[in-house]
Formats: sequence, structure tokens, C-alpha cells
Amino acid sequence: MKESRTVRVWLKRDSGQYWPSIYHVMPSPCSCMSFNPETRRLSIGLDNGTISEFILSEDYNKMTPVKNYQAHQSRVTMILFVLELEWVLSTGQDKQFAWHCSESGQRLGGYRTSAVASGLQFDVETRHVFIGDHSGQVTILKLEQENCTLVTTFRGHTGGVTALCWDPVQRVLFSGSSDHSVIMWDIGGRKGTAIELQGHNDKIQALSYAQHTRQLISCGSDGGIVIWNMDVERQETPEWLDSDSCQKCDQPFFWNFKQMWDSRKIGLRQHHCRKCGKAVCGKCSSKRSSIPLMGFEFEVRVCDSCHEAITDEERAPTATFHDSKHNIVHVHFDATRGWLLTSGTDKVIKLWDMTPVVS
Repeated sequence: MKESRTVRVWLKRDSGQYWPSIYHVMPSPCSCMSFNPETRRLSIGLDNGTISEFILSEDYNKMTPVKNYQAHQSRVTMILFVLELEWVLSTGQDKQFAWHCSESGQRLGGYRTSAVASGLQFDVETRHVFIGDHSGQVTILKLEQENCTLVTTFRGHTGGVTALCWDPVQRVLFSGSSDHSVIMWDIGGRKGTAIELQGHNDKIQALSYAQHTRQLISCGSDGGIVIWNMDVERQETPEWLDSDSCQKCDQPFFWNFKQMWDSRKIGLRQHHCRKCGKAVCGKCSSKRSSIPLMGFEFEVRVCDSCHEAITDEERAPTATFHDSKHNIVHVHFDATRGWLLTSGTDKVIKLWDMTPVVS
């Protein structure tokens, strides 16, 4: 789509093969798109900052131009069409969030984010918009018809936010990051709970949520597709404690010169137990364990006493892992059919039947 500036609509033929029924050339390279099946409205974001809107015919063999929005100064990064309010929400490389009326084409308002946005979600009921950006920050705005107010900002990732997913039923926001992790933010609970999920070896590219089964689907640029069971009682990861010496054997850490001199001991490197958060030396944390209910599906460093306390039940995985066999760049999940579409850097589009695992 990028180099050729084309938009293609693929239809499944009687042979079972998909063939393009529409091949439309845009005036500028395409950067993102949003499709609304009820209205067959296709919104395409372009590198020049324009959003072009089309209506597809019932047989998907024709696309009719409807209007253009001069939304941004540079590349459009995200588009969301909100049917209930007739709004088009978008973010751009110009660090602007904007929303337009899809009836009149008029710009209703905007907000400048601290960095380029890379995640966009909207809650129809409260009219809250969630914007994740490259700095790792998530911004929540409350939208009115012609203005917006800042509700709050928060951050928990060590890298940029690369994907957002909102569950309006449980009122939970999921964020994925270039730091390979997913964080579940309990927005509705108002307790500030944040649960970490570690199951990828590369940056998170997309997040989708199957509400009916309470499963989160995360896809990474490592090609991994992880299905997380969110219908379990998960635990927050502990804060890492500070100490000048090992909180198990009292050996000094290498910067604690006074204790090293007094006890005539060589300073050790500091580590942290992922289960209790204590500062420990390598000798007191020689064991590894998975802690799935804390989001650690891979084995992580734990202190010896926590390792003994973790039961086999607590080590039972809460996620399943699948290899898409390509570096995923874009994902779309159709919850009604249980189909997942992935496209990769190899320019291949793959369609997955997720019903065996999302059920």
C-alpha cells in the first residue's frame, strides 16, 4: 500500500482465492485506515495529512469518494470513526489529535500531545479518548461537541506506547509498548491498579480484546501472537526496593564502600526478585521461575525463598503462544467471526481462524 499509493479491496472468489475487486490509486502514500462495516465507510489517512473518505458499494466492487478532511500538517498516524456521534478522530505526525464532524466535514477541535501518537481508543459512553504516544505517555481527554478537557496523563512503560485497546465493559485499558510489555490499566476501578503482562521478545504491534471470552490478543513484531486469559485474578508486580546491601544475606552492594571496608567484603551487584521486589545479590537469587498471575509467562529472577514458596498451580500458564511466521506490522480482529488478519514486513496478508483458541 505504501510505495504504490494504492487501496485494494480483496474479495473471496468461488475458487477460495482472494482477488482484488477494487484497485484505487491515492494522491499520496497511505499511512492508516479505518473501515466501518455498518455504513461501509472507508477512511484513509495519507502521508500529506489528508483523510480521504469513501463509501464502498454493497457488492464491494466500487468505492465512491465522499469528502476529504485537511486534518494534519503531516502524515496521519491513526484514524477512528465513531458512528454513534458521527465523529472522525485522528492523530498525526504533527503531534496533533483532531476530531471532525463526518456529516459536515468541519473540524470540531484539537489537542497537542507531548509526542507523536501511536495508539488511539475512544469510549462512546463517557466520550473519553485515550491517546498513547512515543514518549510512553497515555493521555485521557474528555471530548465535547467543540472542545476538550484534559482528564489525566499516566505512564508505566520504559518505551513508547505502540498500541492501545479499550474494553468498555470492564472499563480497562490495555497498552502495548516497544519495551515488549503490555500493561492493563484499571480505569473504572479508580484504584490505580496496573497489571503487567510479559510474553513477547520484541515490541508489541497490536492489541485486540475478545469481550465475550475475556481474552486479550497481543501481536509482536517478533511474529508472536499471544492469547491472554484475562478471566483470572491477576496480581500487580511489586515496587523494587532500594537497599545498600542484600536484603537476604546482608552482603554489601558494590557502591556501599563503608560496609565493604568495615566487613572486609567485596561489593556485589544488585538484582531484584520479581515476586517480592527485594534487593538481592546473585547468590540469593540464583533460581528462575515463571509467575503467570503476575504476568511473567517466561522464567524470571526470583529470590530463593520466593522460589520455594511458588506452587505448581501458580506456575500454570495463563496464556497460549502462537507463531505467525512473519514480522507483524498491522492486525485486525473480527470478534463476530473469530478471525484475525495480520500483515507483515514480508507484504503478505494472513487470515487466521482464532475460534480454536479464542473460545
